Amino acid sequence: MKFEDQTYHRILLVFALESEAGNEFEGFRTLFTGVGKVNAAYHLTKAIMEDRPDLIINLGTAGSTAFDRGTVVCCPRFIQRDMDAQALGFQKFETPLSGEPAMLEYGLAPGGMPLGICGSGDQFEMEHRNPEYNVIDMEGYALARVARHEGIDFLCLKYISDGADGNAAADWSQELKRAARSLRAVLAAW
Repeated sequence: MKFEDQTYHRILLVFALESEAGNEFEGFRTLFTGVGKVNAAYHLTKAIMEDRPDLIINLGTAGSTAFDRGTVVCCPRFIQRDMDAQALGFQKFETPLSGEPAMLEYGLAPGGMPLGICGSGDQFEMEHRNPEYNVIDMEGYALARVARHEGIDFLCLKYISDGADGNAAADWSQELKRAARSLRAVLAAW
């Protein structure tokens, strides 16, 4: 796969769940981490140690109140949306004593795609009220952070499956098959 001036030979496609990939990614090197930031960080780190990729592509579903359902959004910026140590004097979403800003900026951003800020957390958000992020998932931040620490290029593409509202769970289930086809089409265009 070629992206801008860089050619990649060892690409790892990372999904939370097999259902997000469907049958669209057979023949690709894939990793299914399970849901949540801990599972994502653990399984990606383990995969990197076993067979180091030169590009990690996170593909999956996400909610949004800013982007329409069915849109594929590229996320090169991330927030850990359930980190809140403001009572200790830290900025909202900042990991205490890490020396890192609350916003993680890491990832490729292909031209012509809508860009989002991914808020990752370990709860399924159904009442989005934070203006700091406009794409809601459960793994992206952890995957981007591991990729950055390991010095591996990273691309995050999220299919907007729901409005991060009271209908999110039902909408997400209905959109899974469309998500896999849409994400595959975006990759095929490169």
